[in-house]
Formats: sequence, structure tokens, C-alpha cells
Amino acid sequence: MKVLVDQDRCQGHGRCYAIEPDLFEPVDDDGHSGFLPDGLSANDADLLARVAEVSANCPEQAITIDESESAQR
Repeated sequence: MKVLVDQDRCQGHGRCYAIEPDLFEPVDDDGHSGFLPDGLSANDADLLARVAEVSANCPEQAITIDESESAQR
């Protein structure tokens, strides 16, 4: 699993790191977001649910989850 934050779509609303501060953080002074964890297990249902909630709450739909086989390498 890879979590992608599209910096071109992100407008810095900060909902992602307000909802999940352990998973997301601001990466610049404008509030654009970055995803923190590396090497995530695609089998972690709890983590997937947490990221899915954040993605659903992003007003710009800038956060996507890639669960393809290539993302698991």
C-alpha cells in the first residue's frame, strides 16, 4: 500500500493532520500535507481504514491509496 498526497491538488486545509496527526504532517508554511509512515503493510486493515477516513475528508480529494501489486514492493 502506498499513500499519495497530490501536492498540486492539496490546498493546505489541514484536515488530514487534524484527523490523524500520527500519519500526516504539514510539509510547508502553506499547510500542504505529507504522509509520515514508510514501509506500510498492505494487510493492516486498521491503518487502511484510518487513511481511508482521512482521504474521504479531504476537500480537494488530494489523498489516494494505491493498493496495487506494484505499490506493495
